[in-house]
Amino acid sequence: MKSLYGKFLSFTTGIMMTSALVAFLVVNTYYHQQLKSKNDEKNMNIATSLAHYIESDNAASLTDFFETQAAVGYKLYVVDEDGKAVFYGEPFRKQNLGKEPVELVLNGEQYHGMRDLKTETFMTGFFSDQLANTVGVPFEVDGKKYALFMRPNIKMLFTEVHFLLGGMVVVMAVFSLLSMLIVAKKLIEPITKLTAATKKVGEEQFTGTLDIHRKDEIGQLAHSFQKMTERLSENDRIRKEFISDVSHDFQSPLLNIKGYADLLKNEDLSKMNRKQYAAVIQSETERLSSLTKQLLLLTSLDQLSSPLHPKSFRLDEQIKETVRKYRWFSEEKEIAVSMELDEVAFTGDPAFLEKVWENLLSNALKYTEEKSAVDIILTDGEDQVKIEVRDEGIGIAQEHLPRVFDRFYRVDVSRTSKTEGTGLGLSIVQQVVQLHQGSVYIDSEKGVGTTFTIVLPKL
Repeated sequence: MKSLYGKFLSFTTGIMMTSALVAFLVVNTYYHQQLKSKNDEKNMNIATSLAHYIESDNAASLTDFFETQAAVGYKLYVVDEDGKAVFYGEPFRKQNLGKEPVELVLNGEQYHGMRDLKTETFMTGFFSDQLANTVGVPFEVDGKKYALFMRPNIKMLFTEVHFLLGGMVVVMAVFSLLSMLIVAKKLIEPITKLTAATKKVGEEQFTGTLDIHRKDEIGQLAHSFQKMTERLSENDRIRKEFISDVSHDFQSPLLNIKGYADLLKNEDLSKMNRKQYAAVIQSETERLSSLTKQLLLLTSLDQLSSPLHPKSFRLDEQIKETVRKYRWFSEEKEIAVSMELDEVAFTGDPAFLEKVWENLLSNALKYTEEKSAVDIILTDGEDQVKIEVRDEGIGIAQEHLPRVFDRFYRVDVSRTSKTEGTGLGLSIVQQVVQLHQGSVYIDSEKGVGTTFTIVLPKL
C-alpha cells in the first residue's frame, strides 16, 4: 500500500507535469491563432526594408551588407536569376526550400514560409531551423533579379536575460518541489503519530500523551483524539471496576446462600435454627433479585440514548403512591413521613421516575433512626418543578459526597452490611433525572441528616 507521503509526492509531480502540459497547449494554441501570422508579417517587413535599402543604391557591396545583417542576428539565403545561391550567417539545419518558392520570389512575389509552414506545435514552428521556415522577398540590383530568404537566428535571440529568466524558472520549479516535499513531511508526521496512537488504543493501551502541538485542523484532531483516549481510559477503568464490583456483590450473597444451604442439610438442626437459616437464604435471594433488576435497569438506560416514553401524569399523585407503598417500613420504624405537595401535571416517563422516588424514599427510611422524621416537598414552578427528600438519618461525610452517585459506591462497610444496599440506587436516580434533562443535588451532614433535591424542567 502506497504511503500518504508517496501519494502526495505522486500528486505533486503529476500536478506539475499536468500544469506544464496545459501551459504548453495554451501557449501553442495562442501561437497558432495569434502570433504565427504576426511573426511572419514582422519578419516580412524587415526583409522588405532590406530589399528597399539594397535597391536604393545605399548598399555599396551586397556581400558586406548581407554579412553585416547576418552578424546582427539573421540567417540569409540569396539566389540570383541565374540560380546562383549564397548563404550568409550560420547554415540552416535543414535546407528544404524547393524551386517553386525561389521562382515565385524571382517573379516578384513574396514567400510566406513562416505563416504557411505546416507544424503541430510552436516548438516545431517558431523554433524550426529550416530553410522553408523563412520569408522571401524580391529585389533587383543593376537590372539583375534576386530572391532574398530570411529568418532570425534563434541562438542569437537568446540573450543573457533569456538565460537568466529560464534559469529562474528552473530554480523556482526545483525549489517549489523540494518545499512541497518538506511541507508534506511536516503535515504527515502528526498523522503518522496519530496512526501509531490509534493502534495502541486498538490494543487497549490508553496511556501516553500525543506530542502534537499545533493550532490547525490536525492539532484540533490530535486534541480531540487525546480527549477521546482519556475518556476511553476512564471508561475502561470504570468497566473493570464495574465487573469487579458486580462479581463481588454477586459472590457474597451466593456464598451465604451456599453456606446456609449446607447447614440446612444437617438433620439434627433445630426448628428455630432452620427458620433462621431459611430467612437468611430468602434475604440473600431477594438481594440478588434486587441487584439483578437494578443492573437490568441501568443496562437499559445505558444502551438507549433516549429510552423514555413521556406522557402527562400527576407527579404529586405518583409520589403519594410511592409513600403508601413504603408505609409498612415507616410504621415499622415509627418514622413520621410528612408531605407538602403542590398539584403538578408533569410530562415525563412515569415508570422511570417512580424508580427515583422509590430509591430516595427507601434510602431515607433505611438511614433514618427510629422515631425520626422524613419530609417530602414538591414545589411547582413556572418552568420547572423541584422535589426535596429530607431525612434525619446518619448523614454522609463531606469527603464521600462527590462519589455517592458512582455505581456500587458505598460510604462504609458497616452502613452497607446494615442496610444490605446494592450501591446502584443513586446511580439510577442520577441517570433517570439526567435523561429528563434535570439535575440532582445532595446536601448532607454526618449525624444530622441528608437532603436530596431534584429539579426537573417542564417539557
